[in-house]
Amino acid sequence: MKRRDFIKLSAGVGAAAALQPLSRASAQTKSVFKASDVQPTGYPTVAATENLGKKLEAATQGRLSVQMFPSMQLGGEKETIEQTQIGAIQMLRVSVGTVGPIVDDINVVNMPFLFKNTAHAEKMMDGPIGQELLDKITASPNAGLVALCWMDSGARSLYNTKRPIKTIEDLKGLKFRVIGNPIFVDMMNALGGNGVAMGYDQVFSALQTGVIDGAENNPPSYVFSNHYTAAKYYSLTEHLIIPEVLLFSKKAWGALSSDDQSLIKMFAREAQMEERELWNKYEQQAMEKAKAAGCQIIEISDKAPFQNAVKPVWDKYGPKYQDMIKRIQAI
Repeated sequence: MKRRDFIKLSAGVGAAAALQPLSRASAQTKSVFKASDVQPTGYPTVAATENLGKKLEAATQGRLSVQMFPSMQLGGEKETIEQTQIGAIQMLRVSVGTVGPIVDDINVVNMPFLFKNTAHAEKMMDGPIGQELLDKITASPNAGLVALCWMDSGARSLYNTKRPIKTIEDLKGLKFRVIGNPIFVDMMNALGGNGVAMGYDQVFSALQTGVIDGAENNPPSYVFSNHYTAAKYYSLTEHLIIPEVLLFSKKAWGALSSDDQSLIKMFAREAQMEERELWNKYEQQAMEKAKAAGCQIIEISDKAPFQNAVKPVWDKYGPKYQDMIKRIQAI
């Protein structure tokens, strides 16, 4: 038996156990939903999901609850998406970057320099377009996922072990890890670096061993996953503003009553707003910690060369999302 098949089989057994009654004598079935996140305890997405679980437990008198598995305990984003699709994990927070290859419509928000700033992205998430895109994930026949809400993840910038990146020429020849999505590989290559698709769980060791020269992510991921200890140069390119998304297994969702589904959706919407507040504070803490550790935070005085360089990516992927791009840019 292949290792992946064994993991899926084991996870499937775990899923069945997770949704079994805790006591057959109980008047009502108690369900404990497994929730996964690659980020550590205390990270905004983890804290917001845990708060959602506490509210759910209180509202159902303990009938429904959430057990959080942070810090990649159940695997990286790709592996945990697969486990959520088969129902082994019930609740999952991932980057929309990893959802794009599964639900192509969602790739629109993965386009480089799509949003003017994070406030623009938040307006999209909170409005009708945001709900429409979440619904596209839920409606996708092959995804097996229910999209509950968005979560903020700030702007992504470049960091590396070799040198400060002040201009686009400074990227040349450097190997940068990107999320395993063709848009991001093409983006990095267009910028003059070498895009290397790699799971988030492998980035830290790859930076330490020199398999890659750098990566791109938001300040909290850079700092609280310890990448800043290996890569001392953080350049504020802010080339991507990729939201996060909280998902539920469609397999497990179908077993819930409509009342329970509505309850989870309501608390998820609250979690979207709570996570944003937590995020803003956490991002500030991350930048302060990086500076205190001697990391160089490099401002990019002119982003136009970076924006111009990714035109081939827009030419290749943009036309199919043309209408949605126009709507997002008009917000």
